[in-house]
Amino acid sequence: MPEICRFYGIVIRMYFDDHNPPHFHAQYAEHEIRVDINLLSVISGRFPPRALGLVMEWASLHQDELHDQWNRAVNLEPLHSIDPLP
Repeated sequence: MPEICRFYGIVIRMYFDDHNPPHFHAQYAEHEIRVDINLLSVISGRFPPRALGLVMEWASLHQDELHDQWNRAVNLEPLHSIDPLP
């Protein structure tokens, strides 16, 4: 699963040819969540509140890029990095 971003100990990944709805995976220590790109909501998993807030802030800043990455992944095209939070 390609890593598309890393910040503050949080790793963001996307699977190739994954199922709908468009989403990404985030991991922080032993926690993992799947986040819906359209709704910016957690589909599954749990995160500590502060880490979840950082993921949602990052996702809202990069929602268009996440859609582009999703389309690339579904079409089995190479993914590229998205800038982390400062």
